[in-house]
Amino acid sequence: MMISTKGRYALRVMVDIAEHANGKYIPLKDIANRQEISEKYLESIIVILSKADYLDGLRGKGGGYKLTRAPESYTVGSILKLVEGSLAPVTCLENRENNCRRAAQCRTLPMWTKFYKMIDDFFEGYTIADLMRKDGSGNDFII
Repeated sequence: MMISTKGRYALRVMVDIAEHANGKYIPLKDIANRQEISEKYLESIIVILSKADYLDGLRGKGGGYKLTRAPESYTVGSILKLVEGSLAPVTCLENRENNCRRAAQCRTLPMWTKFYKMIDDFFEGYTIADLMRKDGSGNDFII
């Protein structure tokens, strides 16, 4: 499993918006400049986040984007799953119901299931608020 550029950038965007929240909408251009992401590429990520109601957008003068909830309520896992589609390490775990005809006798499925749970628990254990912290508990690295 590898997190794509889109997934990493989605996290950067959410952290950027959270860090610059002042009650006003934050222009896409400002986010793009601070994060050094092209506006065009950023738009494709913003669309996904907006459709899922993670961001509220406003067009026109004074427009831009802001979070719809507090940074503490967004988990890294939920954002990555939204943008990436799945964090499953193997195909047979991508859906809630495993339809593999060999699942009952698969020797590796328990290992993959445990690994997937570890991934999910790890990413669900971090929030956007955690990534905003500069005290060593989140924002001391580059995503």
